[in-house]
Parts: sequence; C-alpha cells; structure tokens
Amino acid sequence: MHVKSAEFVKSATRPEHYPPAEVPEIAFAGRSNVGKSSLINVLVNRKGLVRTSSTPGRTQLINFFQVNNDLMLVDLPGYGFARVPAEVRKQWGPMVETYLSTRSCLGCVVLILDIRRVPSDEDVLMLQWLRAYAIPAVVVVTKCDKLSKNERARQAATISRTLGLSREEMVFFSALSREGKDLLWGRIEHFLAAGDGEPLSGGGDLGH
Repeated sequence: MHVKSAEFVKSATRPEHYPPAEVPEIAFAGRSNVGKSSLINVLVNRKGLVRTSSTPGRTQLINFFQVNNDLMLVDLPGYGFARVPAEVRKQWGPMVETYLSTRSCLGCVVLILDIRRVPSDEDVLMLQWLRAYAIPAVVVVTKCDKLSKNERARQAATISRTLGLSREEMVFFSALSREGKDLLWGRIEHFLAAGDGEPLSGGGDLGH
C-alpha cells in the first residue's frame, strides 16, 4: 500500500455520527496501551496522525482517519486497565459492539496484542466475538523489539496456544524497526480484495 495522504476525519460514539459508509474501513482494536496509535502511525507513515499516550484509556471515542481518499482506518477505544470512570468504561463495550456489528463497509479488524503479555480474557472474547460475526480479523503482536529472540519465541508460543492460532496467522510488529508493516498491509489488502473476506481459520465464533 502506497500511502499518499492520511487525515483525521472525525470522532464518534454512535452510528448517526459515523462518516458516510462510502469507502472500506479497517478497524483497530486492543487493550489500552497496547501500541495501537503507534501502529497506525507507522502504517500511514505519519508520526503524529494518531495521538499516542502512556496513559491507558486516552482513546474514549471511535476515531476515523481517511487514507488516500479510498480507505478509512478506524481507531476503536482500548479495553482493559484504563483508569477512567466506571460509567465511561461501561459505555465502551456497547459503543464498540455497535460499530463492529452494524458497519456495512467494515473490511476487517486488526486485533492488537502486546508480545510481553499473555492474552487476556478480553482479548480472547474479542477474537471469539469477531468470529461469531464472521468479521475477518488480523492478529498483530506488537512491541517485538522489547524482547530477546528467545523471549520472543517463548511468548509467541504462549500467545499462539492461548488464541488457538498458528504463528503464521499472526503478524509480528515493531513500531521501532517497522517489522511487520508490509506483511500487515498485505493481509489488509487481501481482505479488501476479497470483499466480504473470510473469518480466520484458527477458530470459531466471537462472543462479546
């Protein structure tokens, strides 16, 4: 994917506030502080398109970014350890589920995990939920530069086993070295070319 332009379009919480469903959308999901913003910035070759923060839970809205005028990247609120009011946290699940289950132009979801962490129950639930809705998913394991080669292999095996995926079905990524960038774009383009795409072979059904 040759990115010629990338710009923030708008933030939303409800379908009536989404941009018109005129181009394919790729959504990015994962726990708070998993490296979602950095990953999107690397994909589009823009350092500050998506604001990054060391504070979990900063993204509390669904944020839409247009790429090349013919693709939308959608940054979903992170889940997990966000230090935000309970009322706000309770709204996130329905907000994200509504987007994922109703957005007709959704091409696939990029589910992001931190290689240093064992997938949480929420990560497993998200993957199961995507499968249940037959939404194509790409699992990306970020921050690969943070571990030694042996630690990385050990963690990759744990993540693979926990999610029921082969290592080949996952994309290993580093925002620092840009490892995995081209492979991830290739997976995304595959689903876009496939139209409706197919759910991951490694699993069953997603239940939120």
